[in-house]
Amino acid sequence: MAGIKALVGLSFSGAIGLTFLLLGCGLEQYGVYWPLFVLIFYVLSPIPTFISRRFSDDTESSNACRELAYFLTTGIVVSAFGLPIVLARTSTIEWGACALVMTGNAVIFLTILGFFVVFGSGDDFSWEQW
Repeated sequence: MAGIKALVGLSFSGAIGLTFLLLGCGLEQYGVYWPLFVLIFYVLSPIPTFISRRFSDDTESSNACRELAYFLTTGIVVSAFGLPIVLARTSTIEWGACALVMTGNAVIFLTILGFFVVFGSGDDFSWEQW
């Protein structure tokens, strides 16, 4: 039952993060949908970790595949936080929209991290079942 509660909590926090993102785009004073391009980063961020967990045999020690996955994931996350700042600096979006998108980024990436913490272990209820 703990897995179901975690899944519901992660779903709720993901919905909150997407709400912040959509508020940054859809509010009448902002009205520009360029920040929705961070959705690409949300999809790309877990892919290196999924690949490295699939190909690495040991879970205790560090290896090159896992370190490369951490590096690529960090680059994707930093890019997701950098895109709204670049858009705000070029006056494509307002700074208030940038703040809402950054808040949504923080919530979504913490949700993704929570997914890996809750379902990443090798116990009987893991993400590998999905």
